[in-house]
Amino acid sequence: MKPEVKAFFDDATNTISFVVKDPNSSSCAVIDSVLDFDYSSGRTDTASADEVIAYVKDNNLKVEWLLESHVHADHLSAAPYIQEQVGGKIGIGENITIVQDTFGKVFNEGTEFQRDGSQFDALFKEGDSFHIGQMRGDVLHTPGHTPACLTYVIGDAAFVGDTLFMPDFGTARCDFPGGSSEVLYNSIQKILALPDETRIFVGHDYKAPGRDDYAWETTVAEQKAANVHVGSGKDKDAFVKMRDERDATLAMPKLIIPSLQVNMRAGQMPEPDEKGDVFLKVPVNKL
Repeated sequence: MKPEVKAFFDDATNTISFVVKDPNSSSCAVIDSVLDFDYSSGRTDTASADEVIAYVKDNNLKVEWLLESHVHADHLSAAPYIQEQVGGKIGIGENITIVQDTFGKVFNEGTEFQRDGSQFDALFKEGDSFHIGQMRGDVLHTPGHTPACLTYVIGDAAFVGDTLFMPDFGTARCDFPGGSSEVLYNSIQKILALPDETRIFVGHDYKAPGRDDYAWETTVAEQKAANVHVGSGKDKDAFVKMRDERDATLAMPKLIIPSLQVNMRAGQMPEPDEKGDVFLKVPVNKL
């Protein structure tokens, strides 16, 4: 089955969100939505999410799933806001519990912060399946960037989050807590074992040097042949060396501190204080 895919590119974070529709019904899923956030003022905005919602309503679609490929470190999820407007169940990988435990400590969260994934409606593991209308989706556990990363294989399309980028840009960083370049290499091999014609939709694009336009769709065959980090049969040892050396030069994402606190709560803000005010923490020398 060939799902209908509508992409939404967020200029501020280079994130691509997707609406994935069953071609034989009005059912759809939203993958990796974005809540706009201005760090300098601490203000949120729903313009990006509202664009997705407008598309859903204008096309009379029924949202069944709000899927997260992982706990994003570079943008806030708008899943709860979209859920309020158009419904859908929020799903993520079952290893969210590892992420919650890790960053619950980093952000000094109290015992009131649940680390069991209960903020989400569904926790997926390797081999699980779900449906969007009559269209089946299958779950691949593809950690390495984070412990909870998933690839959603829906019909002839695979939504890989940050695991792979466009072939001319390569692969995800692995230096966040719980990340591993060796594990990422193994996860990528699972994706590359899909049929060559499988469409791959990436979660970010940073427009590699020499390319004029942003892009987010490729294929397994193109990744195997041309990915600058893992294509043409590059072996694990070479990949791990390259990835670890490259990651050592990278700065933290600009929105990592608010993103992690919100996204590990399924897109919800921390509980407000007695006055109804919400606060995010800034850990010093922790990331």
